[in-house]
Amino acid sequence: MKELVVVGFGPAAHRLVESLMDRGFAGRVTVIGEEPRPAYDRVRLTSYLSGTSAEDLAYEVPEGTVTRLGTRVTGIDRQARRVFTADGGALPYDVLVLATGSAPFVPPVPGAEHAHVYRTIEDLDAIRTAAKDAAEGVVVGGGLLGLEAADALRALGLKAHIVEMSPWLMPRQVDEGGGAVLRRHIEGLGLGVHAGSGVREVVVDGAGRVAGLRTPDGALLEAQVVVFSAGIRPRDELARAAGLEVGERGGVVVDPGMRTSDPSIYAIGECALAGGMIYGLVGPCNTMAEVAADRITGGSATFTGADLSTKLKLLGVEVAQFGAMTGALDVTYMDPVAGVYKKLFISDDARTLLGGICVGDASPYASLRPFVGKELPAPPSDLLFSGAGASLDLPGDALVCSCNNVCADDIRTAVADQGVTDVPGLKACTRAGTTCGSCVPMLKRLLEKSGVEVGKALCEHFAHSRAELFDIVRVRRITTFSQLIAEHGQGRGCDVCKPAVASILASLHNGHVLEGERAALQDTNDAFLANIQKNGTYSVVPRIPGGEITPEKLIVIGEVARDFGLYTKITGGQRIDLFGARVEQLPLIWRRLVDAGFESGHAYGKALRTVKSCVGSTWCRYGVQDSVGLAIELELRYRGLRSPHKLKSAVSGCARECAEARSKDFGIIATEKGWNLYVAGNGGFQPRHADLLAADLSTEELIRTIDRFLMYYVRTADRLQRTSAWLESLEGGLDHLREVIMEDSLGICADLDAQMAHHVATYADEWSATLDDPDKLRRFVSFVNAPGVPDPSIVFERERGQIKPVMAR
Repeated sequence: MKELVVVGFGPAAHRLVESLMDRGFAGRVTVIGEEPRPAYDRVRLTSYLSGTSAEDLAYEVPEGTVTRLGTRVTGIDRQARRVFTADGGALPYDVLVLATGSAPFVPPVPGAEHAHVYRTIEDLDAIRTAAKDAAEGVVVGGGLLGLEAADALRALGLKAHIVEMSPWLMPRQVDEGGGAVLRRHIEGLGLGVHAGSGVREVVVDGAGRVAGLRTPDGALLEAQVVVFSAGIRPRDELARAAGLEVGERGGVVVDPGMRTSDPSIYAIGECALAGGMIYGLVGPCNTMAEVAADRITGGSATFTGADLSTKLKLLGVEVAQFGAMTGALDVTYMDPVAGVYKKLFISDDARTLLGGICVGDASPYASLRPFVGKELPAPPSDLLFSGAGASLDLPGDALVCSCNNVCADDIRTAVADQGVTDVPGLKACTRAGTTCGSCVPMLKRLLEKSGVEVGKALCEHFAHSRAELFDIVRVRRITTFSQLIAEHGQGRGCDVCKPAVASILASLHNGHVLEGERAALQDTNDAFLANIQKNGTYSVVPRIPGGEITPEKLIVIGEVARDFGLYTKITGGQRIDLFGARVEQLPLIWRRLVDAGFESGHAYGKALRTVKSCVGSTWCRYGVQDSVGLAIELELRYRGLRSPHKLKSAVSGCARECAEARSKDFGIIATEKGWNLYVAGNGGFQPRHADLLAADLSTEELIRTIDRFLMYYVRTADRLQRTSAWLESLEGGLDHLREVIMEDSLGICADLDAQMAHHVATYADEWSATLDDPDKLRRFVSFVNAPGVPDPSIVFERERGQIKPVMAR
């Protein structure tokens, strides 16, 4: 039996073994791993600090594989074809594959031995332990992994700094313009960015504890945790000791078949020097593994380089880069206010797409990356801004999934020849979309263009759409996410399905969003019942129904703002926002407001925000109905109603439309005979005037119709779908909607009425309930490990008599 030994058990080694098994390798495969666990998903490593378990990240070991974990290989005897291990053992091999990966680069500076690296699960365990007694941290390195490490420190409650030697962050993925936009995004989150800097020493106190990091100019960044994420070095020490050819700057030299200078030894992944390059991305490493597996089983595959395109979301910012970062011509768009930067590089004849960069909005990436090196399919401005790329027909050799080297024709073949009809099927058949997932939107488009009706699964954990899940929860009376995913889903859920299900549960049961396991399902804002702002503080928005407020309540708001030093702003929704509250101040502020009769305005939730109004017939000489009274009645009726997206409303007392009702999700305009009801309008990026649903309704008819409109929307809309997009997606449009909620064509109006009646009867203010519950109050701290300590990174200066954030410079 042929003996194949793999040294190293990372993702590349796992792909190699999978590929060998798929090709029917006739022999025994033994994998020796230095870590105490089998291969796991390093792309999602950071999620380990936010609750994902090591088991969730682990790859399944292919059947028939012999594994030796927690074992270090110390030497190779090429003549006898044996490898030696630290425990004194020796294993024979016919074929040896080196998949030893890389090690983080730690600069040789004083104190570096007291710093951490960001590479393995054990590294993250060590960082988490160190963070328990820390307030500030520094990450050395502003690349992909460095920004992930900084986000991890921030999630652990530390004030984080990023030190990058290059003049801007992510220099391998973005140019100077993109780096400037990215920096503003990151500084807006309260992180310090020190670009064009380096490290002189890691400062350690007399007790051997890290006290900070000193830069070459002598400046001291105070920190109790220092993490190096400044690049990698190939682990080629075994190859060097065995006399294999290595590169001048490291890496085991391999030919296009991944064979080293010894014909019986291969090298793959980050330890391999292929075509003069070390590849640190998962896609090229996977391709190397598949080429080596093909050669070992008698094939002739070659590694000819790899697509280094990347698309990811770091610290909440979308970043993408594809193709070259230079070109004779370029088309650039920059909006520093919105934080968006897009750039296409084009050949000198303005016909060929060479590459592109996106920061803040990576939506063009999926459509444009497959056209790199090909003729521009449309004017550059259309490709960047009109969404024209979504309708393009991809050439057959266009690379769709760079992680797994899958082209458009591979997808079309899977559909035409193997009968694949959905995205999960494509993943299983081609591996496309199984690694970083950025190509999944393109997979859906290719399915649609192949004539396949694409399913509307909410995410990989639920095969159902949001509307279907809503009905499952309603009919089966499911009250927890755990029950729903156990009975109708798979896995543990994600940041797509968890908030969506949390909204469904709140819509149907009206329970507190922070009750029990629901607290872990919420988005950032709902988790603290407040909107997080750019400097890490929160806004407080008490409800002011219809914009009507007494002098006494105005005085309370003023006193609260004065006593807590908050910025005050009257909003377009006719209420007062208080900005600049630290998380630990929120309960204290809301105690004052609740005692004065205020309640949550739900500015943080996907729920009803406000019902705006003019002064109506009570004061205005043109008013024909009491718009203020109706606005207050509607806002109090629908307050707290959780929905797929935020809801806004307005009531105008006459046709002069001072409340701007036709730009709202549901708007009402008074007539001499009653009320006209308009639906599915919105402002924002793509404004839409609302459509007239019904005219001259009585107040009773109006409220009944709005009840049904809202509940039908809540029941059937997709996740994060505004009423405008929802109405446009309905087959039959406005006429269908009118038939359903006014003529009861589906026979569901009684259910819709009962559902709204339940909401109205069971509503309770979330902040009032939170203040009365010690368990819920425990979450309102800046640092879990130091509950009484405010965040030192939050600093203000004064402008026009009020505070404004001072961002890190």
